[in-house]
Amino acid sequence: MPQQRRRIKHEKTFQDRLAEGALRFREAAQKLPPGSHAQELLLRRARQAETASHIDEWLTSPGLQPPKVLENLLSDQNK
Repeated sequence: MPQQRRRIKHEKTFQDRLAEGALRFREAAQKLPPGSHAQELLLRRARQAETASHIDEWLTSPGLQPPKVLENLLSDQNK
């Protein structure tokens, strides 16, 4: 019997969850001694969340265009 996939209904957007996560990681990092390994890991997680937010924003922007190579490939398949 196949396993049922858990469905989660998020109340906040993906962008909001990423921003909150980055803020939470930065606040936790400020409480640790400067230069500590744990602080560096928290700051890295904060940067990763911010980068993911930027990538998501870029991917969902209306101005995003497919690469010309992909566009040419798709038009050749339709012929």
